[in-house]
Amino acid sequence: MTSTVPALGTRTAEGSALQAVLLDMDGTLVDTEGFWWDVEREVFAGLGHALDDSWRHVVVGGPMTRSAGFLIEATGADISLGELTVLLNEGFEERIGQALPLMPGAARLLAELAAHEIPTALVSASHRRIIDRVMTSLGPQYFALSVAGDEVPRTKPHPDPYLFAASGLGADPARCAVVEDTATGVASAEAAGCHVVAVPSVAPIAPAVRRTVVTSLEEVDLTFLRGLLTN
Repeated sequence: MTSTVPALGTRTAEGSALQAVLLDMDGTLVDTEGFWWDVEREVFAGLGHALDDSWRHVVVGGPMTRSAGFLIEATGADISLGELTVLLNEGFEERIGQALPLMPGAARLLAELAAHEIPTALVSASHRRIIDRVMTSLGPQYFALSVAGDEVPRTKPHPDPYLFAASGLGADPARCAVVEDTATGVASAEAAGCHVVAVPSVAPIAPAVRRTVVTSLEEVDLTFLRGLLTN
């Protein structure tokens, strides 16, 4: 499946109106951050190396090249970045093929956004092959477009993924609400100029200007998201 990003459009900002909702995937909509860490531990165990639990916060939420590169350097494992990327993607695909648990509130939020015809994008640092597998389970009809980490020159924490998603929806980033679970993703969305809802999955995230922290997606609905732009 190729990129689902449509041709660029335009949308005029109207006061404080919410124009689009941009959603992270792992740890935000699907409970898979632990899957990645389990796969990383298994792959490196096969290479004769044990991963330190303190490294988990380093590899969570970022591009695979960064995470894999860090783990190769930290362990001294004799494997190339390309080889490791293949093993990690294969291991993760096997995991989600067995089960793909949703985060509490995810299904309800997606259904509500669709019912009100709110332009919605899936924005992930994961590769296209992974995103397509997850979207098949979530329901591709919920997303006007999706942006994968291997489709942009610079992925999270750079602003590119969210700028690309906003442009693809014809939205002003300042009129977009982003939902993220990691500091890396939050940094990406804030650098793009979006309003951010943080739902921390692994490490704590502090509130800040244009950033609201909640404990679960069950606290997030369309009224909540629209309210971000009026605060």
